[in-house]
Amino acid sequence: MRHVRSIWNGAISFGLVSIPIKLVNATESHSISFRQIHTEDNGRIRYRKVCELEDREVGQSEIGKGYEDADGTIIPITDDDLAHLPIPTARTIEIVAFVPGDRIDPLQMDAAYYLAAGGVPAAKPYVLLREALKRNNKVAIAKYALRGRERLGMLRVVGDAIAMHGLLWPDEVRAPEGVAPDTNVTVRDKELDLADALMDTLGEVDLEDLHDEYRAALEEVIAAKASGEAPPEAPAPAAGGKVLDLMAALESSVRAARESRESPSGAEAEIKPLPRKTKPAPTAKKTAAAKKTAAAKKSATKSTAKKPAPKKTTSRKRTA
Repeated sequence: MRHVRSIWNGAISFGLVSIPIKLVNATESHSISFRQIHTEDNGRIRYRKVCELEDREVGQSEIGKGYEDADGTIIPITDDDLAHLPIPTARTIEIVAFVPGDRIDPLQMDAAYYLAAGGVPAAKPYVLLREALKRNNKVAIAKYALRGRERLGMLRVVGDAIAMHGLLWPDEVRAPEGVAPDTNVTVRDKELDLADALMDTLGEVDLEDLHDEYRAALEEVIAAKASGEAPPEAPAPAAGGKVLDLMAALESSVRAARESRESPSGAEAEIKPLPRKTKPAPTAKKTAAAKKTAAAKKSATKSTAKKPAPKKTTSRKRTA
């Protein structure tokens, strides 16, 4: 595995066995983030930390923690107060039980991490725990401390590594009360048969084939604006009708799914962009990059012998 910066160093406590490990993130985000800007000149919007009593900006050295009581009273909490908390798992992933994997409700699962062996001496006990989990087809339930609070975790084998999922405490998971329809609904056998047929027709999917189509379309918009071009035009949204007949909707879905499966080209994913607002956007001042691009285009046009340049068409790249 390529080098990844660890976010926590400690040890797995497995009975009397201690396994030095490093905690690294198992996931990464590819989402595109934006900065807030002043629309008149593209200047960054900044937020200042201001004391509401003194009405002045304060530095990081002047900022601490406080708990707000029910009556609005602020109770200061210092780092020394937190340092004396009796957390036995401060630097330890303490295994407390081994259970079958299906005993864990997916609703409890939180962030995912990889546990990397902390050096050569940790290799033997690390592999021992990994193989024991494999042979018994179980997961380990553990307690650990991270970012100032004690947490629950589940250790399982992923390939040749041990992964840990953060778990919510049982009292943090809400019961599904008031979520299901509270009216009496009768589902006919024929409707169930059609639903089964639709599930069979759709079949399985390789998750590697699924992509974030919105992010791909957003990247096209950003690339077009960065090069001084107009963003790709959004296609007119398809007129959607309100489905009132459940049987007709199921039959149409099964028919469409079968046609998609039988199509030689395969079902290509279609990007459905968000509807554009009709309100015209304010005219922003050109950035230095945009001016440079425009100047380069103007220079290239002058160098041609009055030959009209071919009209450039921006087409949307489709993501499978």
